[in-house]
Amino acid sequence: MAGAIRPLLSRLFTPNYIAMASPSQSPSRRLANLTRHLLAPSSSSSSSSSGELSSVGALAAASPARAAASKGFAAVLVCIFEDSRGDHRVILTKRASSLNSHSGEVSLPGGKVEEGDADVKTTALREAEEEIGLDPALVSVVTVLEPFLSKNGLDVTPVIGILSDRALFNPVLNKDEVEDIFDAPLEMFLKDDNRTTRERNWMGMTIPVQFFDYEAEGKKYVIWGLTAHILTRAAAVVLQRQPSFVELPRRTSAPVTSKH
Repeated sequence: MAGAIRPLLSRLFTPNYIAMASPSQSPSRRLANLTRHLLAPSSSSSSSSSGELSSVGALAAASPARAAASKGFAAVLVCIFEDSRGDHRVILTKRASSLNSHSGEVSLPGGKVEEGDADVKTTALREAEEEIGLDPALVSVVTVLEPFLSKNGLDVTPVIGILSDRALFNPVLNKDEVEDIFDAPLEMFLKDDNRTTRERNWMGMTIPVQFFDYEAEGKKYVIWGLTAHILTRAAAVVLQRQPSFVELPRRTSAPVTSKH
């Protein structure tokens, strides 16, 4: 199993993995092109698709030592859509201020893998529906990224999904968990604009953590830590560009999800 996982991981992070659409194409054509190429298996791989990465068992098999140290598995949904100008945007939430931990902070929809979940894709879609009322039928899961290790020891797997028609999504927030919902340009997480780094303690180590400042409809948000780092990696994969800054290690402090 581990031998089969390595080629799949290499496909996700090679520069030619995504064949992006021409800027002259319509937004819907570009989105269709993005979806098709993220789903397409590499010609150099076996007949398996990138969807196999969604199995928690497969992820554990890819790194047995990491799995032994892990305190559990979680998944977050990086839900991407295109605005009227054809720019890619990602859906984010602000945690409820009444929560005991990380209250009021920005996160991606998601949570811990539960016993009935078939895989991390199921987890991410289920949690998004519970938290913001996003119908899983509206989202096409196109790929799964390598997991990130959270401060509390969870292996957090980003699941990238495409929302083909934003107008069909009418958010219904679970107010016990989510205070607000907004979207931000995906490209922002590859730029140094409005970005700062600060030192934080992580498992006894002092590490740099990145923060992005963002304002929408008169509201100010700070997107930081694990959430920011996941979005930087997702943006690099989807937009097929490296960030203009040095990426930080995949272990940073931030809310994993809006529930856990």
